[in-house]
Amino acid sequence: MSNLLLTVPMLHVANMRSALDFYCDRLGFIKTSEYRPHSDVEDPAYVILQRDETGLHLSSFPGDGRPGGVAVIFVDDVDALHREFAGRGVEVGLEPVDQSWGNREMYIGDPDGNQLRYTQPRAS
Repeated sequence: MSNLLLTVPMLHVANMRSALDFYCDRLGFIKTSEYRPHSDVEDPAYVILQRDETGLHLSSFPGDGRPGGVAVIFVDDVDALHREFAGRGVEVGLEPVDQSWGNREMYIGDPDGNQLRYTQPRAS
C-alpha cells in the first residue's frame, strides 16, 4: 500500500501582489486561499493557487524557500497553452519543443526567477 498522495510545489516570491498579477492575470491561476499575519500589509503572505487539476503555493515569508525554484506542470496540450499565453503577452523562455527524452515542453520564468516547465508526455 502506498502512502504518498500528492506533491504541490511551493515557490518563494519577493512581492505577493506582483506574483499574483503574474500567476492569476497572465497564467490563469485562481487564488483559492491566502494567509497574511497582518491583513493591512501585503507581505509576508502565503497563497494557494489552482488551475484545472494542478495547484501551486506561493510564499513571501523569509524562510520559505528561495527564488529560483522549478515546478513541473504536466499538461495535455503544450501548444494550446503557448497560444493562450502568447495572447496574454507572457514571455516564454523556451518555446514548445520535442525533447530527446520524449516530452514536449515549454518553459516560463516568473518575475522572481522561478521557472514553470509545462510538460506534455509524448506517446511512446
